[in-house]
Amino acid sequence: MTLAIPLADLAPYYRNPRAGDLDAIAESLSTHGQYKPIVVNRGTHTGRPNEILAGNHTAKAARKLGWDAIAVTWLDVDEATAAKIVIVDNRTSDLAGYDTALLADILTDLPDLEGTGYDQEQLDDLLDDTSLPAPIELPSDGAGTGAAATVDYLQWGYLQWSSTRVRITQDEVEFLNAIYKRYVDEQDSDLGFGWHVLNEEHHASEEDAA
Repeated sequence: MTLAIPLADLAPYYRNPRAGDLDAIAESLSTHGQYKPIVVNRGTHTGRPNEILAGNHTAKAARKLGWDAIAVTWLDVDEATAAKIVIVDNRTSDLAGYDTALLADILTDLPDLEGTGYDQEQLDDLLDDTSLPAPIELPSDGAGTGAAATVDYLQWGYLQWSSTRVRITQDEVEFLNAIYKRYVDEQDSDLGFGWHVLNEEHHASEEDAA
């Protein structure tokens, strides 16, 4: 049995309290297609045939895109059950949360943000909200702090330019620190270090041997 039903045959839920982001849903449909069916009540017990219980805004976005049909899962429930399905479908989404650090990592790893519902500004806000390690107090002579710095501070970090920020690992932090130490030892200053990092080729094996 086909899931595709003409959009013209479907009716929105008659008192849907949800206000959805049609532009974001339309972008998702354009990018990924419809990856889950909407839920429609046949209406035998309510007197309102082919009424959408879950996916009202998906159907609106599909109409906005000029779609003729949409995939549907059918129910046939009474008035109270229909109302509960509409409410719980929205409420469970509201109650859900995120591991923001993991979400930011996943979004950063993507080649682009198209079809995710996020833009670069929102990703930057996520990254800004991700907790950074608290600075640790190091004696000026650095005595006895190497292990503490490695354990407490150099677990991970960020590199940022313009509005792009990427997470770097402990090994990468230590590699950059090694490049920095070598540069300062050779130049007796850190002036020009940024240009040096960006424009000179660096290899971990060479730095480790230095």
